[in-house]
Parts: sequence; structure tokens; C-alpha cells
Amino acid sequence: MSIEDTTVDQDRKKNRYSFDRHTPEYRHRFEDITQEMQAKCPVAWSDTHGGHWVAADSTSVFELARCPHVSNDHDLTGDRNGYKGISIPTAQRAQAVRGGMLEMDDPEHRLYRQVLNPYLSPAAVKRWDPVIDEIVRAALDEKIESGRIDFVDDLANIVPAVLTLAMLGIPLQRWSLYSEPVHAAVYTPESSPDAARVAEMHRAMGLDLLNSLVEIKANPRPGLVDGLIKLRLDGEPAPDLEILGMLGLLIGGGFDTTTALTAHSLEWLSQNPDQREMLSKEREHLLDPATEEFLRYFTPAPGDGRTMSADVTVADTRFAEGDRLWLSWAMANRDPQVFPDPNDVVLDRRGNRHFSFGLGIHRCIGSNVARAVFKKMLTAVLDRMPDYQCDPEGTVHYETIGVIQGMRNLPATFTPGKRQGAGLEETLDKLQKICDTQELAAPVTERPDIARID
Repeated sequence: MSIEDTTVDQDRKKNRYSFDRHTPEYRHRFEDITQEMQAKCPVAWSDTHGGHWVAADSTSVFELARCPHVSNDHDLTGDRNGYKGISIPTAQRAQAVRGGMLEMDDPEHRLYRQVLNPYLSPAAVKRWDPVIDEIVRAALDEKIESGRIDFVDDLANIVPAVLTLAMLGIPLQRWSLYSEPVHAAVYTPESSPDAARVAEMHRAMGLDLLNSLVEIKANPRPGLVDGLIKLRLDGEPAPDLEILGMLGLLIGGGFDTTTALTAHSLEWLSQNPDQREMLSKEREHLLDPATEEFLRYFTPAPGDGRTMSADVTVADTRFAEGDRLWLSWAMANRDPQVFPDPNDVVLDRRGNRHFSFGLGIHRCIGSNVARAVFKKMLTAVLDRMPDYQCDPEGTVHYETIGVIQGMRNLPATFTPGKRQGAGLEETLDKLQKICDTQELAAPVTERPDIARID
């Protein structure tokens, strides 16, 4: 690079901020860092992780997320442009398989997304309501007589995992084989001494996923796996690696994000018992806005990476083709220009157009599932454990929030209650038969009726 080019490059990167969302400091100083960036450099260049831009305010994030010159593509082979997808830096475990359609651009992205719509639309998700109720009921029944529960291990890890496998068409009893490695992969750094054990769990999960793919190819059964197998690209089936990437996206998106949202919301309600009582009593009017407010405030998936696909000026910033960019949904959700008192939880907040599910063509397709599962878990706890108190000493937050703002443990005590039915294992056996006989995992276009729980 010539001296002139270097000068130009430095000039366009004059707004600088040393930004590293993968550090504990970012979790502890999130509000301060957000305020600093939004006030001084809402789009800033950071030299961390090979150098990348960070968009921190609502206007910039909105413009960039919808910009046609921003790419999600992850070019694993280097045959196209060498773009690195949505992770900054690129994780080691993301080197072999793309992260599904979230690491694709149109038209390829659109073809995969169209397959998922009949399984994840509001009407499709509504069919599962009785099943979700049963999973939640059984999970709480396992603990209701003891007066003690860990809301992460005993509830919020279980329900999203079981439902996701049901929608995929994978046996429900395998939920723990999938749940533990998915969560551990997020909170375990690749430098951790525990990384090898987590990687081994991931390999076991991956092998089961591959075996399920092979099995369903040979003996089709309803579910998202079957839908992806039937996809045709220019008349040809989708490659197995791309299907596995899509399944990994659905599992990762379906598990830890909803777990994180539920845990943080239950913790906050324990810390604010007057608000908990109000939400419980006025849930008919408050549940929907409160759900959106918890989504905004906690933003379980805090952002996504992109690559600039052209030299272009957006959000008053000159970008060069190949520049890496981090879109912070979490920081945009704390922009006072859009959200008055952004660092407060306001359960009845109006006009809450938060960024937590992303923006543009890659907006989270699982948002209907996330909302439904969260509301079911939250209201069941409010009904059956109304006086619960979380234990701050035993609560363990993720050390960093660069990937998911989650929790490892959230223990709580409450006045013991009575069981309402069978335990989790027996309930999952029953639900498996219902899923199979009623073909609940079929697309809503083929199977529109709501599940029947006898």
C-alpha cells in the first residue's frame, strides 16, 4: 500500500474505538461502552480481531443491515470472494461448515428460507402450543415438590431443546445429547482446558445429526430435516454439508437464545417482585409488551458480523470492499434516540421496535418459536412458583456476552407445590407417540390442526 493509500485508509478510519466484545470487561461495562460509542463514534474502526468496523447506534445499524452492499456470505473454499461470514473472529468450529442460510446471500439464502416458512410461521408454531405446555409442566413437576429449582438446568435448557428436536423430526429423548454441547460451546472459550471435552460432545452430537439425516433420507418422516432433504437447487438436492449447516443453525438458534432470555427475565423479576406481581396479575395486557421489552433489554444474540461487498459510503462512513463489520443489535437496543430510558426495563413500553431478531432479509425466522416458548415458561413459573427467589450466590452468568448473553446456572427456592402429572421421561415418551401419530412436524400446509394431547 502506497503512502497515499495509507493516508486515505487512515482518514476513513479516523473514528476509532478499541472494541472487543469477547472480553469480560465488555459484559461488565456494556452500558458505559454503549454510551461512549453512541456519543462519540456510532460507527467506529477497531483494530481488534484483524480489524473491523462496529455499528453501535440504531440509525447506523438499521442502514447497514439493509444495505445491498453488505454480505453474509461465508466462502469456505475461497472460490468466490473469501468472505468470512457472520463470526468475528471466525471460530475454529466454523471452518468446515457454513452456518446455514445466515451465512448465505440471496438468491441462495432465499431458497433455503422458503423451505422453513411452512414449519416456522405463526400458524405452524401455534400447532405446538399443547406440546410446549406439556414439556413445561413436566419439567416443573420434576422440581415442584422440592421447593428448589435451577431455572437454567431444570427448565430453560430443556423446553427449547425438546421442542426444536420435535420440529426437526429427531427423537425427543435425545434432547440432552444436543443441549449440553450447544450451550457449552458458547460459554467455553477455545483456549479453555475444557475445550477438548466440549469438542468431543459436539462431535457426538454431530454424528447423531448426520445419522438422523441419513436415516430420514432412507425412511422419510415429517420435520424440518425432511423438508431440507426435499429442497432442490437447480433440480439437484442440497449438499449434505449445507443441510447440516442449516440444522446447526436451527439448533443453535433454537436452544441457547431462548434459554438466555428466559433466565435473565426470571432473574430480573426475582429482583423486582413488585413488577413480577404486576406482570402476573395484568398478564392479559402486559405479557406481550413485557416479552418485547425483555427481548430488547437482554438481547440474547447481541449481534452479527458482515463483510462489505463494495466500496460504498453508508451511515456517514466510507467502507472498502472486504471490510469486516459488526452490527450490534444489543447496543442499538440501548439507543436513547429510539428508546427513552434505554437502560431501564419498562414492561409496558410502547412502540418497541427492537433489533433483537435482526433486520432485513436475514431477520430471525425462529422469532415466533422463541416468543411462544418464552411466554409458556414464564407464565407457568408465575403460576406455579409465584414466590420464587433466585439465589445470587449460585447464579452463574456467561463470562463474556460476545456470542450469547446467557447464564449457566440460576438456582431458586420457592414454596413447594403439587405435581400435576407424569415426570419428564414419561411425558417425552408420550409426546413422541403424539408427534409420530399426528405427524405434528409436517409443514402447516399439510398438517394445519393444533396438537391433541389426550
